Amino acid sequence: MRARVDSEEKGPERTCVVSGLKGAPEAMLRFALSSEGAVVPDIRQKLPGRGVWTRLSRPIVRQAAAKQAFSRGFRASVRASADLADEVDRLLEQDALRFLSLVNKAGLVTVGGAKVEAAIRAAASKAALTGLIQASDGARDGASKLQRLLDGVLGALAESVARINLFDSRQLDLALGRTNVIHAALTAGPASAAFLAKVARLTLYRSGAGELTAVPTAAGADEATNEIFDTNRE
Repeated sequence: MRARVDSEEKGPERTCVVSGLKGAPEAMLRFALSSEGAVVPDIRQKLPGRGVWTRLSRPIVRQAAAKQAFSRGFRASVRASADLADEVDRLLEQDALRFLSLVNKAGLVTVGGAKVEAAIRAAASKAALTGLIQASDGARDGASKLQRLLDGVLGALAESVARINLFDSRQLDLALGRTNVIHAALTAGPASAAFLAKVARLTLYRSGAGELTAVPTAAGADEATNEIFDTNRE
């Protein structure tokens, strides 16, 4: 059985237990079993034992839990919580915020409206701006002002700068170790790329588009995850 299980989780693609569609592991979610036979999300795809995969989509996870797809996938009677899709959302969100904290420790985050404005203006010559973060509960006029400035300074290149408004100010405060964080900017680097890859997964999961859409992989994300942050130590 071990050789059979291992062979099913090797190679460049995994198969969604609900749709039957194949995709790269980065475009999928892995689930494992607890010692009590409960289905648990394996966000970092490292838990031991047999794994069952779904597309990166909240509706797909909800369907898998409701229609006994996990029992078919694990070839056993297993328990999938009714709020499994919500649990996956929380874990993906926590993972992204954890990486934002690491990006901050790497010195690649600028915080505060005035400082973010300066970073945007400097981006015209340095081309180092890779993301613009706005608190989801911040004032819309402030966010709009910075986005207009970004478009004005960078023109067509502004499309390459990620716009992120997934987190409220309390979450940003905790991730960045500051208070009243509403605006932040990300400088390009492997750490920022890793964070943006996490954001892409969370965004795709919440949109439901992950049912059919591949996850965009930010350049340097794998290196940052495996080398800079060394997540294997946890």
